[in-house]
Amino acid sequence: MCAVHESRRGSRSTVAPASTRPTSRDVAQAAGVSQAAVSLVLGDKWRGRVSEATAERVREAAQELGYRPNLAARNLRLGRTRTVLLVVPALTTEFFAGVYTGAARIAAEHGFGVVLYPSPEGIGPARNPFGSATAALDGVIASSMAADALTAIRGDQLPLVMLDSDPEGSLGAATVNLDIKDGVRQIAEHLLTLGHRRFLHLAADIPSWTFDVRAQELATRLTQVPGTHLRTTRAPISIEDALTAAATALSAPGPRPTALICDDDILAAGAYKAARRLGLHIPDDLSITGLDDLALAKALDPELTTVHLDAEQFGERGMQALLAVLEGRTPPKQDIPVTLVVRASTAPPSPPHT
Repeated sequence: MCAVHESRRGSRSTVAPASTRPTSRDVAQAAGVSQAAVSLVLGDKWRGRVSEATAERVREAAQELGYRPNLAARNLRLGRTRTVLLVVPALTTEFFAGVYTGAARIAAEHGFGVVLYPSPEGIGPARNPFGSATAALDGVIASSMAADALTAIRGDQLPLVMLDSDPEGSLGAATVNLDIKDGVRQIAEHLLTLGHRRFLHLAADIPSWTFDVRAQELATRLTQVPGTHLRTTRAPISIEDALTAAATALSAPGPRPTALICDDDILAAGAYKAARRLGLHIPDDLSITGLDDLALAKALDPELTTVHLDAEQFGERGMQALLAVLEGRTPPKQDIPVTLVVRASTAPPSPPHT
């Protein structure tokens, strides 16, 4: 192999002149391998087909020659644009920014680009941002959306990975979920252990699988403990709407709840304002929990007890699942773990006034 390098160096520089673009054939000759081997190595598909030593030799030859693959020609041969569409309910939340960051990181490592697109009102139907989705995209990752919102984007051929979606009823080739059920269980267990028995659930007023799961799991867990009482009120995910809904529910006749469980941190922020408007102290008069662990959770006073969801890992796993589908592999189905973060917004309930 060294003789090949030396013979080329003897006749001309190993770095091609600016006017002559090195080809995969040049790399193959320099490394003493076939063009097929070069394609496998530079396409990162060499494992199990060529040795690690051969792969390293090819990479060194490509670097010495200044070789860069002609991605446009390669994509035409593969019938791929190396572009993925990530559809999210909104661009204004920190969580979905994290999902994009994670997906884009994995995509870049594999030579893909990610186009970010918000679905109107969060659940669709999302209009197709391209004249022909099948011509412009290799696949779609859709986060926290109703499945029927994706009809226009997906077309008949595009691989689809659903995030935060019902794995039993998904239209996608794969589904990636956070372990939301366990997050709700952790919240319920925390509040029950503190001694709370009267609960108010401030639920997101959005027809989505993920929020249905939260309500079902909370009801299931609390009804297993004798003496508990659960009420539910709904609000769109905004601070003002949450304030109005929580204030109305907390002012209703009957014993006031001692713990308010919110479907996400934005709803919790509205609940804080409602509690203070009613003269209630957090957590002495009312414990409040969220779910997401946004930066907002630490900005609230007292800081919010909530469930940490790793948005970037969520995006990474979604992109990895789509890459697996594109390569004909089956992605893993294990849910991503979540963690309860206990802060100062929860405490044992105060004894009733006599």
